[in-house]
Amino acid sequence: MSLVELQNKIEQRQAVIGVIGLGYVGLPVACAFAEAGFSVIGLDIKPHRVATINAGCNPIEGDEPGLAELVAKVIGAGRLRATTDYHEIAQADVILIDVETPVNRKHEPNYAALKSACRSLGAVLKNGALVIVESTTAPSTADRLVRPLLEEIAGKQANVDFYLGACPERVMPGKLLANLRAMSRVCGGGTPETAETMITLYRTIVQADLDPADCVTAELVKTAENAYRDVNIAFANELALACEVTGGDFAHVRNLVNKSPGRNVLMAGAGVGGHCLPKDSWLLAHSVSGHALLRLMSAARAVNNYMPQHMVNLTTQALRQARRKMAGARVAVLGYAYLENSDDTRNSPSLPLAQRLRELNARVVIHDPYVAEYRREVLECVKGCDVILVMVAHREYKTLDLAALKSALRTPILIDGRRVFSPAQAKAAGLIYYGIGWGGKPD
Repeated sequence: MSLVELQNKIEQRQAVIGVIGLGYVGLPVACAFAEAGFSVIGLDIKPHRVATINAGCNPIEGDEPGLAELVAKVIGAGRLRATTDYHEIAQADVILIDVETPVNRKHEPNYAALKSACRSLGAVLKNGALVIVESTTAPSTADRLVRPLLEEIAGKQANVDFYLGACPERVMPGKLLANLRAMSRVCGGGTPETAETMITLYRTIVQADLDPADCVTAELVKTAENAYRDVNIAFANELALACEVTGGDFAHVRNLVNKSPGRNVLMAGAGVGGHCLPKDSWLLAHSVSGHALLRLMSAARAVNNYMPQHMVNLTTQALRQARRKMAGARVAVLGYAYLENSDDTRNSPSLPLAQRLRELNARVVIHDPYVAEYRREVLECVKGCDVILVMVAHREYKTLDLAALKSALRTPILIDGRRVFSPAQAKAAGLIYYGIGWGGKPD
């Protein structure tokens, strides 16, 4: 099948679409294409997830507007079905790869899932199919890893027997469908004609700019935009640390700085998590390893990785002020997801925080309204604790009664890693307050 024929099938909604990986990226994109009128086959290696989806249920538990309803709709209409069997996507005209692409402890890409997907797909890939990598990868991964692996396993030649593209996703938990529909995409094709075919495909679900490019440009853009954000968060975190030492208030300083044209200081916080930001700077750096040394991004990673330890340091200071020791202290950690109103715990800053507190012999209790393991009443969780440590700005936390929390505590300490509460609110409730970027004297 030629690209012209494939474009015609896409325009007429006759192309069959396969989606490998039905997580935070793959599930909403599979549903979106199914809603647009395509027949979609979703593949995932987790049988329980596949069964849940085929039952018309959404396996993602966070606050995802419209996703549960859309899963039920497209499953009920017979437009989407899920499977664990790669042979069922042998009929697919377009295959989207949406698997995890983490980095290891040496900050090198771990492409085990990507390689496995390519090997399994190569064994069933039909002639004329278009394979698009939506996972975020180091620049040149499509050309240097995906293409040769598919060619080897399938026994086919790229741009002749099949087509290859890279179109990294731009979604985040809590806004999966909204971002999928409204965010621009870079359609990187192995050839200009492939890129144009990709634009025809994504135009059916995206109401934003679709820019043609080659694969490496698409990969560079995605890793660069996340590295850029990570660096800017690191600056905000360092400014917050400076405010704490000098007696300033980061929230006030930030607002005044941002009145200057062209300035946009981001929010400081207790750490950076998720699947993308903690790794994408390393993916970008890996692409030039041995040829260029990217110092700024690695420095930003060090700053952001330090913030959970800084929360531990604030906890130690607060306990010392209350004449208590860390050893034996009972610490309530509010929030275990990495992002507010989400159940996504990948690379959550709360994990190293809790580990370090336990190493110091603190007794840690965790609450999170979106993570099943830690879902319970907040007052029950904090009862008898010496410290409340806010790590995530879940909406449920913003309406908490601080006076009631204070009454439940053994020692009235509040440490706010997301500035959910103001120092004045804490003082009015009789709490000892420490917060990220708050340089005022604790009461």
